[in-house]
Amino acid sequence: MTEYRKGRWFKPWGLLFGVTLVLSWLIGVWPASLAAVEGALPPIESTLPTSCTSPTSSPHHYKLVASPETVHWGFYSKNLDPLVTVNSQDYVTLETITHHAGDDYERMAAGDPAIESIYHWTADEKTVSDRGPGVHILTGPVYVCGAEPGDLLEVRVIDLKPRPSGNPLYAGKAFGSNAAAWWGFQYDNLKEDPKPREVITIYEMDATGAENWAEAVYRYQWTPQTTPDGTLHETIDYPGIIVDPATVTQIDETLDGVKIPLRLHMGSMGVAPSEADIVDSIPPSYFGGNIDNRNIGIGTTMYYPVAVPGALFSAGDAHASQGDGELDGTAIETSMDGIFQFVLHKQADLAGTILEGVNYPLLETAEAWIVHGFTYPNYLEALGDEAQSRIYELSSLDPALKDSSAKMRDFLMNGMTMSEDEAFSLMTVGADFAITQVVDGNWGVHGIIPKGIFAAENVKPKPSAD
Repeated sequence: MTEYRKGRWFKPWGLLFGVTLVLSWLIGVWPASLAAVEGALPPIESTLPTSCTSPTSSPHHYKLVASPETVHWGFYSKNLDPLVTVNSQDYVTLETITHHAGDDYERMAAGDPAIESIYHWTADEKTVSDRGPGVHILTGPVYVCGAEPGDLLEVRVIDLKPRPSGNPLYAGKAFGSNAAAWWGFQYDNLKEDPKPREVITIYEMDATGAENWAEAVYRYQWTPQTTPDGTLHETIDYPGIIVDPATVTQIDETLDGVKIPLRLHMGSMGVAPSEADIVDSIPPSYFGGNIDNRNIGIGTTMYYPVAVPGALFSAGDAHASQGDGELDGTAIETSMDGIFQFVLHKQADLAGTILEGVNYPLLETAEAWIVHGFTYPNYLEALGDEAQSRIYELSSLDPALKDSSAKMRDFLMNGMTMSEDEAFSLMTVGADFAITQVVDGNWGVHGIIPKGIFAAENVKPKPSAD
């Protein structure tokens, strides 16, 4: 998901699991969770360590429950106090809450104490009042012991599950919202009247995992909304607005007969950048953040360059499904629980491995390596003191494609020992480049290189994990 401001693993987890994924893909059913492997996970610890301890012979598993005290709204920061401290190989379950729950409060917030408390806002008080310049509700941060600038943090996405509605009227269901909003790429290219317009579409999912699709319930055109502080919002220009259903016209006949396959993923997850104390959660960059790549799903692995001690990992902006580009403004924004495993790779161990030279967000899936390019690889550094405002004015796909292709070139040269000419030939005939998103202020292009085209002897080994 994106902006509200004007201006604009697969690590081998076992043959059985791998076969399950392949068969699921072949028959068109992608598992909604990794319930089959959850039994192998360590039990969740009852306490959250807040300081580093000596690693044990087996990993631990912790859980961060969503609450006003465990989320930070609209920003990443190197100054946040960590909520849990883990060692390499440990697991953390994170409950994440969507910043779009107010689009249909009855379905997406009511009856859920955590969401209700996070969204609590009256004329006299706002529970989460310390908000950054961005929009996303992020859970964390997680401090990884031993992580230092220059290291690489491997984050394995073990499981993702939509959060069930807390309203008894919708038991067993989960809901999400898609906003066709003013920051969407199509906003100034509408055909039908009224022009311009913003439209919210509410989607329903089966929270039990028995069905792997989303269906539209209804849509409505945004109308001006007044928040408890008395501010009138003519457009969707502030996160957490609770829409008064009496002010909108619900259109039930919406996408009848259409089922959207679930592509569960976290739109925003990453580590804290070092360049500023408070960093807008909207534009992605070298530290990850709001990348909005639908491929970052169950069973995949992300690698992030560590910029500050402990890495300080946070996640949120969960998506039930999204297409490449995130064209109209958002994905199907929903609340979701995720299980992640953290593996630390020290800088000294990266030389001579496939991860040598990786200083950007890198995705590994069962079938491919995916590099992430942006208009600016590090906009915070490149644009100076006004970076967090200027990035919205300067985003373009041309430099994003150049950055993505340069990163893939370097990945092939370092990890596959190719010459530059070999790398560019292979990229042209064997790789795919796709638009990640055009709505986040630092536009993205990701390059996809299939693993199956390489002979094993041509691929450098992975680094050992600390």
